[in-house]
Amino acid sequence: MKKAFAMFAVVAGFSISAMAADVTGYVIDEKCSTKAAMKGDVDCANRCMKGGSPAVLVTDDGKIYKFDDQAKVVEHAGQKVTVTGKVKGMTITVDKVNPV
Repeated sequence: MKKAFAMFAVVAGFSISAMAADVTGYVIDEKCSTKAAMKGDVDCANRCMKGGSPAVLVTDDGKIYKFDDQAKVVEHAGQKVTVTGKVKGMTITVDKVNPV
């Protein structure tokens, strides 16, 4: 019985560590992510990402998420999107990106 409970706890722990989610926010570069005025600034986001600053997702409440795969989000620079994927900590494993 103890082994069954221990296995259940391990499986439950793994399922909690990476939760599937839809997260909505703006795709902007990490360097400008703390500046509220940069949300929606397509030109700035494109320029900074091309300069090497990685893309992040900034939610309306100010949370900043990193992306596991930059190639899936850079075409949405400066745009408000909903990202579908798995969230682990403050990183999103991107499955799909939809403009809002």
